[in-house]
Amino acid sequence: MLDTGQQAVRLVALDGSGLGTADVAALAERTARPAAPDPKALAHAEESWDTARRLAATGRVYGRSTGVGANRTEDVATADAEHGLRLLRSHAGAIGDPLPAREVRAMLVVRANQLLAGGAGLHPAVITALLSALDAGAHPVVNEFGAVGTGDLAALAQTGLALAGEHPWACEPGGSAPAAIPLDSNDALALISSNALTLGQSALALDELRRLLAASLPVAALSLLAVGGSYEPFAEPVMRARPHPGSAAAAARLRTLSGVPDRPSPPLGRIQDPYGFRCIPQIHGPALDAADTLEQVLAVDLNAAAENPLISVEDQAAYHHGNFYAAHAALALDTFRLAVLQTARLSTARLAALSEPDFTRLRPFLGDAAPASSGVMILEYAAGAALGEMRAVSHPASLGHAVLSRGVEEQASFASLGARQTLRACTHYRHVLACELVAAVRALRMRSLEPEPGLPVAAAYALATEALDPRMEDRPLTDDVAVAAGLLDRLADL
Repeated sequence: MLDTGQQAVRLVALDGSGLGTADVAALAERTARPAAPDPKALAHAEESWDTARRLAATGRVYGRSTGVGANRTEDVATADAEHGLRLLRSHAGAIGDPLPAREVRAMLVVRANQLLAGGAGLHPAVITALLSALDAGAHPVVNEFGAVGTGDLAALAQTGLALAGEHPWACEPGGSAPAAIPLDSNDALALISSNALTLGQSALALDELRRLLAASLPVAALSLLAVGGSYEPFAEPVMRARPHPGSAAAAARLRTLSGVPDRPSPPLGRIQDPYGFRCIPQIHGPALDAADTLEQVLAVDLNAAAENPLISVEDQAAYHHGNFYAAHAALALDTFRLAVLQTARLSTARLAALSEPDFTRLRPFLGDAAPASSGVMILEYAAGAALGEMRAVSHPASLGHAVLSRGVEEQASFASLGARQTLRACTHYRHVLACELVAAVRALRMRSLEPEPGLPVAAAYALATEALDPRMEDRPLTDDVAVAAGLLDRLADL
């Protein structure tokens, strides 16, 4: 830990083998700082660089002594120092808006760590320059579009030109861009042959959606209490009878949040609740399982020497391959978004139930005593709109198709699109959950129901009631939803 004078900041040491998604998010959000790279990994990277130069000088190595893509059959003199810069300049054509700083920083984290895995054959000075930029709060200006899931070529080419002093940096107030470093013909393809931006964005999205999934259960527990719902569907014997890990974990957390035993008794009068309450484990569980699957895929790819060609120090060989093709990430991202979408749909179902007098024993839409009060009516529309946006970005990106570079690259994973879509889903999901939270707290207040003190759901209620406006008359609820959206990260920790 590093003491900054105000608070301790965690240091994360990169070694090419142990980087996790939480580390990527912390470094990207500047809640952690990069430590000096692992000396053994740095030495291995230097040995890889030496090996790559020898191989390129004595044989045909893609992108070093040849062109790239459909130009792979054209020889390039290894003494042509401008070849690498020409490659970077030609590929640094990303288009669209500049990406947010945290997404670019996530890319820098991933790329530095992958290079420390020792298969790129890139000069170690590039690694230390990337880490120096991260530590200083500087990042290259990177535009959004330029990849189809077979390598983030354009974004990383812009990064390479920034390192060489030919492309702008963005810096925090008082910060400065790193000094330019020379890049030779061996460094260009070795730098850009990676899905580092896609993986960094995926790590950020997974980190945020995990927190929102965690927050959705306290929100659901408040809604369940507000309608006097049954805890019977979350009974341990029910979960044991169909033992999917995510479903069992969701049910167990709901029991803990609400302080109910493993074998809760059914409530009097109601046989069973609608799906929005009864099927929470069966719908939330797949999202937890999909998150774990995506985490496993990213754990491999964040620490992979996936560059083409792979420079093997052990074999003194350059292996040409397709490890840059990001099908694992694309499919895991698509599955995760679709699974999270189902939980968002369930949230809107609970929101609808909170507007229904048959469940709340209150006026329609949780209205006050004024005639035809609309209460939270508009929240169903707002949440439905956010859900519609979430549905749109949940379309599988892996269904895309592209034939590029004169037909040599005849398939694309579109993992890059999947990562962007998953990031966008975060905002929409947060809005949906915030609408439910506002309605649940309002219903509990109107029924004068408070959770039993000492329970996690009581802590959630206290947190929400302290922050949310208690007025019940018809009024704009925009600010209420914004406040609720900001509470979700705190609810995730309960």
